[in-house]
Amino acid sequence: MRTALGFAIHEEGTIRFHNRVCVLAVEELKKKILDEGHKTPHSIHLRGNKLYKDLKHTFWWSNIKQEVADYLAKWLTCQRVMVEYQRLVGLLQSLDASEWKSDLLSMDFTVGLAALTQKENNAIWVIVNQLTKTAHFIAMENTWTLDRLSQPYPKEIIRLHRVPSSIVSLSRH
Repeated sequence: MRTALGFAIHEEGTIRFHNRVCVLAVEELKKKILDEGHKTPHSIHLRGNKLYKDLKHTFWWSNIKQEVADYLAKWLTCQRVMVEYQRLVGLLQSLDASEWKSDLLSMDFTVGLAALTQKENNAIWVIVNQLTKTAHFIAMENTWTLDRLSQPYPKEIIRLHRVPSSIVSLSRH
């Protein structure tokens, strides 16, 4: 019996391609093979290439690599793990620290504290540099006016971070 190059009929009666079992174009059969390969304890949700390489040693069908990728795309766990293993594209580019370090500050107030400080303060003004996550805590009274708040700001914040390009207030009234 003549066979195409690389194909052979095994003694068991299965058709083989380079000694791999040829799988018929039956979606349920291919899905069963993918499910079994995916659920084996040895697959451990590594890159899609791992499942493909494991299957291609035993099985062959047209477009197997794409079907493995499509199958894994349906599994959220596999997608998360594959992202962790992706290589970085290109080199990291450094930024000039003087241009971006103090670009964005966020502010919030914590009021209604149970205990007063020695100076009778009952609130805390929280200021966070969003890039460096550096936090500053300024004890205050919840009755301070804007004029009173403007006194510690240059001394405590602008001195360290310069004038930011943007300030986000997280407080709601």
